[in-house]
Amino acid sequence: MRERFMVALIADIGGTHARFALVEGAAVSEPVVMRCAEHAGPAEAAAAFLAAHGGGVRPDRAAFAVASPITGDVVDLTNSAWHFSIEAVRQTLGLERLEVVNDFTAVALSVRHLEAEHLLKIGAGVAVSGCPVAVLGPGTGLGVSAVVPDRQGRWTALATEGGHVTLAATNAQEDAVLEWLRRRFDHVSAERVLSGPGLVNLYQALAGLRGVHPVYGTPDAISQRGLDGSCPLCRDALEMFFAILGTVAGNLALTVGARGGVYVAGGILPRMRDAFAQSAFRHRFEDKGRFRDYLGPIPTWLVVHPQPAFAGLAGLVNEAD
Repeated sequence: MRERFMVALIADIGGTHARFALVEGAAVSEPVVMRCAEHAGPAEAAAAFLAAHGGGVRPDRAAFAVASPITGDVVDLTNSAWHFSIEAVRQTLGLERLEVVNDFTAVALSVRHLEAEHLLKIGAGVAVSGCPVAVLGPGTGLGVSAVVPDRQGRWTALATEGGHVTLAATNAQEDAVLEWLRRRFDHVSAERVLSGPGLVNLYQALAGLRGVHPVYGTPDAISQRGLDGSCPLCRDALEMFFAILGTVAGNLALTVGARGGVYVAGGILPRMRDAFAQSAFRHRFEDKGRFRDYLGPIPTWLVVHPQPAFAGLAGLVNEAD
């Protein structure tokens, strides 16, 4: 007789769409995408999902990932009109437990549950068991986290705002780019460069420094022409993006002692995995002077799972109380 697992509800909630799925044991159902604007809040959207796709089940626990900092019971989504109380949603849905985490925290929680086919190793190195793991991911912004073990073998994902650390240059060209960006933004964080909008900023800075008119205004246009080589300026911006990401990833590995490895996630890089694997990312990751030998053995991976936040949420709801 097949063992019967408890069914849980998970959701990845952004500014425009909310993706819902059910978890039974290690199995995650196919996500269903719902438009946030068509529902008053997450409780109403979840109820509609369960009515249409739940098959009559009533989950008793749930985990939601939201594109917003979590600082208390009340959540204001950064790019959505949704404003809700976690406790009120729990009660409305009749849940025994509801956990709400930042969307990148969910991504960080996923890395221990990913299979080999969901990872592309960049460079050498072997993970040391029981050591912290670092996670960062350029997308609309720059997510930064770490997964840290305790002595009982439990793991905690840190909710950080590490994408907003001050960006440092490593050579004269980057010095010039940062100076150009400082005149525009005052403070230049890592996210100002290592994100979709950040790639546009890099491209515009290089154009300004070279005295040419920037033709392209979207990350997709710049990355496409950088990858196919049809625009040397786009190519240079993309190569600088990869290199700076390597520097920031190395900084993060040193900061958290990430001898368990560094995972690069986010929506941008999986679409250009070959170029990323052949870029200066790994060289710059290790290029830390006296600490090159510390970083050399640390492995780095690109996460190519289509829904890593769901993998993290599934692990979260399956953990024991």
